[in-house]
Amino acid sequence: MKKKYLSWLFFSLTLLAALVIAVIYSVSVGEVKISISDIPSILSSGDGMDYFILTKIRIPRVILAIAVGGSLGLTGAILQGIYRNPLVEPYTLGISGGASLGVTLVVIFGLYDAGMYALPLAGFVGALLTIFLVYTLGMKRGNLDINRMLLIGVMISFVTSSIIMFLMSVSTTDKLHGIVFWVMGSLDEPNTNLIRVIISISIIGLIASYLFARPLNALQLGQAKATHLGINASTSIQILFVIASLMAGACVSVAGVIGFVGLIIPHMARQIVGTDYRILLLSSFLGGGLFLVLSDIIARTIIAPSELPIGVITGMVGGVVFMVVLSNIRRKSKLS
Repeated sequence: MKKKYLSWLFFSLTLLAALVIAVIYSVSVGEVKISISDIPSILSSGDGMDYFILTKIRIPRVILAIAVGGSLGLTGAILQGIYRNPLVEPYTLGISGGASLGVTLVVIFGLYDAGMYALPLAGFVGALLTIFLVYTLGMKRGNLDINRMLLIGVMISFVTSSIIMFLMSVSTTDKLHGIVFWVMGSLDEPNTNLIRVIISISIIGLIASYLFARPLNALQLGQAKATHLGINASTSIQILFVIASLMAGACVSVAGVIGFVGLIIPHMARQIVGTDYRILLLSSFLGGGLFLVLSDIIARTIIAPSELPIGVITGMVGGVVFMVVLSNIRRKSKLS
């Protein structure tokens, strides 16, 4: 038992160290290169172009990457535990579709001129409406049917995607560009207040999820067996669903649709540390933050000075990694 806890501690510290190294490297690279050794003196000077680049652009961006990546990884782990399905991710339930539709409507009708909060607010409202629909329609005879919820979420994703494609087909070129850029995901968020909100939501979500680590472990045996073990399975599922959905909705409303983080990161963490949610939640959070920071580095440097949408990078890298992981699992199962 002691050996297991030591291995958990070692893995967590390794992930944290890797995240710190990635953050330091991330703030040093870009169109204007800044030496890592010069960063402390630049920050202490409080003046100059490099100071502006670090404090107003790169540091807020990397903080947003950690918050969004960590939240998506955490929500993926929670939802996979609820549904007992490793292929479930935050966007499977239609949350990204609802948020994207909200943003698309704001862009189409020109309401984004109302202020910098218009797009994030529209995305969050769209996500909330989707969560409400999935939750309400998922109720069956007063009980929450998780399989029904999953099917409804998938159907909502298809419906919202169809509506968005229709709106894009009848929109003007400039509005079409705005919709496509947002849907592909971006960490270029200048509003520090929104970044603070996302950081707060991610930390609160991580703390709240640990209050349900024991129910999540029990739910791996099934809802009926978890109830026999003294877990209020129905209430736990409802609360966890709300926590995960609100976190995912907040991330989508600020950063757009960034896929594969909530799918691949919990899956890889499960392969390394096992299925115990006492370590899996933290590993998914740190792993998600690390993955998104590294993806952002690639997005900013691979075709510099231009920048790729980060959703493109997470989709390509995540897809390849996921196929490799599945191939290794299949090979091990054949050998055993």
